[in-house]
Amino acid sequence: MAFQIQPNKKESENKTIRFPLPLIERINQALVGREVSFSSFVIQACEFALDNLEDSEHESTQEEKA
Repeated sequence: MAFQIQPNKKESENKTIRFPLPLIERINQALVGREVSFSSFVIQACEFALDNLEDSEHESTQEEKA
């Protein structure tokens, strides 16, 4: 197979992170039968958490002002 340039490659940086073993097992079980890597799942989960954190912080601020 020839090398193929992937135009949609996002810039990234390696980070070392430690996961509790039970959490790794839960993630691996959730990924069974899916075409998603562990890293991709973690990135998506972090993005989801941050998006929802921002929404909940915004809602809390709005409620405090009312």
